[in-house]
Amino acid sequence: MQPQMVFAFNVRLRRIAGAAAGLAVWWAALGFAAGVPPVFAQGTPPSAAPQSSQQQTAIAQPAAPQAVPGFWDPRRRPDRPDLSRLTVIRFLTETDYPPFNFTGPDGNPAGFNVDLARMICDEIKVACTIQMRRFETLVDAINGNRGDAIIASLAVTPQLRAKLDFSDPYYRSPARFVSRRDAVMAEVRPEYLEGKKVGAIAGSSHEAYLKTLFTDAQLVSFPNDDALRLALRRGEVDFVFGDAISLAFWINGTDSGDCCAFSGGPFIESRYFGEGVGIGVKRGNDLLRQALNWAMFRLWEKGRYTDLWLRYFSVSPF
Repeated sequence: MQPQMVFAFNVRLRRIAGAAAGLAVWWAALGFAAGVPPVFAQGTPPSAAPQSSQQQTAIAQPAAPQAVPGFWDPRRRPDRPDLSRLTVIRFLTETDYPPFNFTGPDGNPAGFNVDLARMICDEIKVACTIQMRRFETLVDAINGNRGDAIIASLAVTPQLRAKLDFSDPYYRSPARFVSRRDAVMAEVRPEYLEGKKVGAIAGSSHEAYLKTLFTDAQLVSFPNDDALRLALRRGEVDFVFGDAISLAFWINGTDSGDCCAFSGGPFIESRYFGEGVGIGVKRGNDLLRQALNWAMFRLWEKGRYTDLWLRYFSVSPF
């Protein structure tokens, strides 16, 4: 993956994450493909019972195989709305946020969000257009009736809920630990990192999370992603903790030098890492919102969402 993909994602997090929003943890949403029960990250405070030496030795294991996330609960099948009332959906997306949004070689919109929008249109059997606009103009464009739905990796925050209604989340950006490949842990708990040097971006929600729960680790703050990741490559820190999607691209890209891999599973506490990413519609447009929810559930149920995810994410952030 190209480095600008990683940088763009972190810029987006600063623009829209609202990381400290006081929201309830969305436990039911993080299931996995084919209806397997949800698997959640470590991160709740562990019991006070000390770990045996056998447990301490067992934690250094190869990382778990890739998991494909599914953000829909099979027990909560949405009702099919009256789709005959929809004649066209005008999707808006942004111009330059690869691999989610970018201009393809033919000059047309491309990327994960664009492909998902086209799949939704195909499922609903309705004509659609996809227009690229600057990110900061998208909300005003919807409220000015210059489009119907924003599909642009828009993180759902209380501030944006005051301006838009949202579909169910179609992906999340969890947090994860990364270590060098020779020190991968299958599970990461606070007591396992006692005395370990753990890097995070200064002032980020990831740093705040470490300060709250991983109090026995030695926290090392960095000004940016370049410095953070270089420190891990050089062995100056034992772990880094940050946005799993941008870290997945780094791990799989040339900049990492194949040095590193995920340790442990994803952390999804919404108070720190957000509600997820949804499709924004004009407030009160319940028909379109319900149609989007129904179509995305169907795409996931048919396995088409899984195929799309695997095409774009060769290293899973989950």
